[in-house]
Amino acid sequence: MTRTVRIVLVGLGNLGRRFCDLLVQKGPHVEATYGLRLVLVGAADSHGWAYDYHGLDPAQVSAIKQAGGTVAEYTAVGRSGLPAADLIIYEGADVLCEASPVNLSQGAEPGLTHIRTALMRGVHVVTPNKGPLVMAYTELHEMAARQRVQLRFDGTVAGGLPALYLGQRDLRGAVVDRIEAIPNLATGYILELLGDGLSWEKAKARARTEGVLEADPSFDLDGWDAAAKLVILVNAVMGLPARLEDVDRIGITGVGRADIREARAAGRVYRLLATAERRPDGGADLRVSPTIIPTGHFLSTLGRKQMGVVYHTDIYGTIMAAIDEPTPLPSAATMLRDILDIFLE
Repeated sequence: MTRTVRIVLVGLGNLGRRFCDLLVQKGPHVEATYGLRLVLVGAADSHGWAYDYHGLDPAQVSAIKQAGGTVAEYTAVGRSGLPAADLIIYEGADVLCEASPVNLSQGAEPGLTHIRTALMRGVHVVTPNKGPLVMAYTELHEMAARQRVQLRFDGTVAGGLPALYLGQRDLRGAVVDRIEAIPNLATGYILELLGDGLSWEKAKARARTEGVLEADPSFDLDGWDAAAKLVILVNAVMGLPARLEDVDRIGITGVGRADIREARAAGRVYRLLATAERRPDGGADLRVSPTIIPTGHFLSTLGRKQMGVVYHTDIYGTIMAAIDEPTPLPSAATMLRDILDIFLE
């Protein structure tokens, strides 16, 4: 038998638009293989939203966004000027996909309100938005447990790499003593471009054109993105209540082209490395800083559009995983993975 899963999608940027494309591309496969019919009933961007209980056409939503428009222009059911929170309170959604822009400077809003609203209404949530998890990790998980719904956020760390699935599910029974990660793609790519001889401005422009640099480059370059991902890793995998202010953070803006070329000459690479080390007192030391990765280290093998994580455990040895992510598609696909994980349990 086929089960219908009705989806509300908030955020139609790089990830949200590609998620619409995935619904078109993978919808028939998901229905045939897993018996789940994925129906996009609502979609919202910063200018308005569209809702149809019987289903929007995700291809049309994607086409509107690619043409530079707003989903509020969707024929007959588009609504201009209304906030996404109003869409979330409509009856009929089984899951909210919250893909609005990350906002750490203003309390993770509006994403945090979107997620709280959905959970309070008993709606499952999947999100690649780091902000709400960084600001309210424990609160959101407790709310989901009370409402007996799922909160999944695999896309918040290292793009499409299942770093959180690996740490939370596949390392059950272990104590993770140390985490080393290169969870931010933009900084590694820019460092490599600088080493190729490009100026800072040209390197940033190329990264932005290729969709790997946030609209506010300081979020990546000053290490905020990597720090946010490290906080989520420590909460989810180490089980420790880490906060953003616990991270000793240094960005990459102080790294010069000569530094990168010197490291290259020695067969090494510069990367923005995130580390967490469990302390005997039960806490952890968290750090994000540009680091020359030693030759032979797993993370030293990563290319310019790759991310990776290393878990040091007490009983499973050292677990390493990496992803090559030339486009944002794998990051968008984490929402599909999370939906399948919820409804196939």
